[in-house]
Amino acid sequence: MSRPGPPPGGSFPARPGPPAGSSFAARPGPPVGARPGPPPDFGDDETRHPAVDAAVQSLANAATLAPADQIAQYEAAYETLRETLATIDQT
Repeated sequence: MSRPGPPPGGSFPARPGPPAGSSFAARPGPPVGARPGPPPDFGDDETRHPAVDAAVQSLANAATLAPADQIAQYEAAYETLRETLATIDQT
């Protein structure tokens, strides 16, 4: 049994783009020179949690990263939030 792979000739044909005259538009990237702002204000210091604030700020910072790097940032923030919220629920 042979494994699937590129066709004879060495490469796959190019994928077609959107149909001419379609309503599909290119997705815009972040503006050039865009920098994340401060985290949103969710209330007084009594109700804030430093780990949650850091995770929220890391998500804001991820907007300036390349898409492939954003995934790792989102996964790390998710894990931080999951662990932090689990410990809050236990107290």
